[in-house]
Amino acid sequence: MKRHLILFIGMLALQGIMGGVAAQNETPTGVLEIFSWWAGDEGPALEALIELYNSHYPKVEVINATVTGGAGVNFRAVLKTRMLGGNPPDSFQVHAGQELIGTWVIANRMQDLTWLYEEEDWFDVFPQDLIDQLSYEGGIYAVPVNIHRAGVLWYIPDNLGTWGISVPTTLDEFYAICATLQSQGITPLVLGEAWTAIHLWDQVALSVLDADGYEALWTGGLSPTSSEMIAVWDSFGRVLDCTNIHENAAGLSWQQATDRLVAGDAAFNVMGDWVAGYLSTTLEMTAGEDYSWANFPGTEGAFTWLSDTFGLPVDAPNEAAAVAWLRLLGSVEGQNTFNPLKGSIPARIDAVSAAPELYNTYLQYTAEEWANERLVGSMMHGVVANERFMGDFNQVLDIYIQSRSSTGAAAAMEAVCVQAGACGF
Repeated sequence: MKRHLILFIGMLALQGIMGGVAAQNETPTGVLEIFSWWAGDEGPALEALIELYNSHYPKVEVINATVTGGAGVNFRAVLKTRMLGGNPPDSFQVHAGQELIGTWVIANRMQDLTWLYEEEDWFDVFPQDLIDQLSYEGGIYAVPVNIHRAGVLWYIPDNLGTWGISVPTTLDEFYAICATLQSQGITPLVLGEAWTAIHLWDQVALSVLDADGYEALWTGGLSPTSSEMIAVWDSFGRVLDCTNIHENAAGLSWQQATDRLVAGDAAFNVMGDWVAGYLSTTLEMTAGEDYSWANFPGTEGAFTWLSDTFGLPVDAPNEAAAVAWLRLLGSVEGQNTFNPLKGSIPARIDAVSAAPELYNTYLQYTAEEWANERLVGSMMHGVVANERFMGDFNQVLDIYIQSRSSTGAAAAMEAVCVQAGACGF
């Protein structure tokens, strides 16, 4: 973790130049429980934030409570038990959009933070489109710490050269490359556990429908059983045929799937840019040299985004310490401590320019794309669909994988949309 240590020392120097986070009226004390799914290889970024918090608030004991499992799949079940049982953490990780609003805000489990946005002048530094995904009936309910790009096609340039293939820009090109790779015994596209298949479905849907059609699906403008959606399922099936779905996918975490990419067992991986954090921070690979990236075929010009946020639950045990945590998350100092290690970009529009040397080639590229591409919210990561839909969509995917019936999957999806109150229903 040599690069991690060097980067963190540089951040500490930067923090000294930039000064501290806006102070509260009283210095918090006691215990602060931070609840998240950032464990293992995703842990260093959160740990750096906690170290920074401790440097500002040494009288607070921070409990880093994590529940392992990619994309928070296991975490959400534990969180629900605690929240409904009247035992909330002081602050917890939640994706911007319907995962936040449709699960916790409409249930009156979160406190309005509009006052904090006003005190910190955050209306000037967080994009309004992002604030809108944190808002409900005039209130703002979370502080975004980052922006992740969900739909990235990852690859190892040297491997593609060895196999004599190039990066596909359309699904038809991908299908042709798939046949070439399979004839050489190479997995064209590596998958991991179940949620990574949903993540892939999201990108296939965007490729087939385009950005307007994809958004229409979630707002009621496109029926889940339409001919366009049948085409999505048909295409998804062809893409699945190029993966390890029936081999070892179920037993692989997203990190292990990425390891297969690095080892040369697979050509491509469709995953969010937390992969960049893993490759650069954990595996110490160089962005743009040892690994590279592209848009998923057919999604040029669209940026599928998600944002990790933290809020203030109703009846948080240590509200003063939690508010201090939220102030830190929303500061330039906090965002520039966290994001270079996480493989994400700041939610603040002024943070990268304050310390561009902290951001590698990939992250600077992503920041530019975030500012200029068409923004499309991720379904898998809670922006456009609520938590109930995301949980039930697993069953829809299973129906399709077992039956390969596009019409059957489309009908099952419509039923889930109706039951969850999603897709404009």
